[in-house]
Amino acid sequence: MQNAIKGTLLKVLETETGTTQAGKDWNKKSFVVKTEDKYPKEVCFTLFGEKVPMLSGHHIGDMITVHFNLSSREYNGKYYHNIDAWKIDSETETTGKSEWKSAKDSSDLPF
Repeated sequence: MQNAIKGTLLKVLETETGTTQAGKDWNKKSFVVKTEDKYPKEVCFTLFGEKVPMLSGHHIGDMITVHFNLSSREYNGKYYHNIDAWKIDSETETTGKSEWKSAKDSSDLPF
């Protein structure tokens, strides 16, 4: 099953940090994507640990596709759900691509 949602990056929340009972440090960052469906939805995703920097190249308003895993856990008879992002693809045209085209068309290149 492919879990991916395409939409607009709406919000980036503050990074949360802490320490586990075992003494290991952890960090997580959450962000919200607004889908482009007929009835748009806002979905909050979470990045953990080494995946947190994946969001640094994206800005509010960018069109992105988020690949994610769903998980649930039970605590005191209630279920809690996580939507953990593991890959973010940019769907917005970047300036890097247009700069490459400009450099390619430049007459001062040796080839």
